Amino acid sequence: MRLSEYTDYTLRVLMYCARHRQRLVTIGELAEQHGLSKGHLMKVVNDLARQGLIETTRGRGGGLRLLKEPEAIRIGEVVRASETDFRLVECFDAGTNVCTLTPSCRLKHLFDAALRGYFQALDGATLADLIAGAAASESDSDRPIARQMPAVTVTLPTPLRPRRQVKALAPG
Repeated sequence: MRLSEYTDYTLRVLMYCARHRQRLVTIGELAEQHGLSKGHLMKVVNDLARQGLIETTRGRGGGLRLLKEPEAIRIGEVVRASETDFRLVECFDAGTNVCTLTPSCRLKHLFDAALRGYFQALDGATLADLIAGAAASESDSDRPIARQMPAVTVTLPTPLRPRRQVKALAPG
């Protein structure tokens, strides 16, 4: 599964604002820092403001800042709000599904379990987790967050072979 650029930009805006809580951040600063279009960023910022995650101040000396504490912003919620389509395969949408294998196929169940595991990991992480240690050392940003979270066991539904256990990330 690949996140849209829009979701990528959304997460970048939130992470940057969280790292700079002590001051207002500008669209121009974000655009320059990340090499992104101001127009794209304005759309992201407007959506984040509508969701109540950031507040914006217009005019001279204006900018944006987080409205919630980073510990209160779940990454899974952010991704759900910014992505538009989680149909991994055609049969996820009963209204448009024309696959002839659907009645006997177990692929949908496998992908559904994978998607649940994906969101279980994202729901277990907060914005604070993503910026932890950023003030002390930017080099830590390359360290995967998954290494910091304990694993849980997820059992896949109706397997074709004997049941196997798959490790997924535990919520914070």
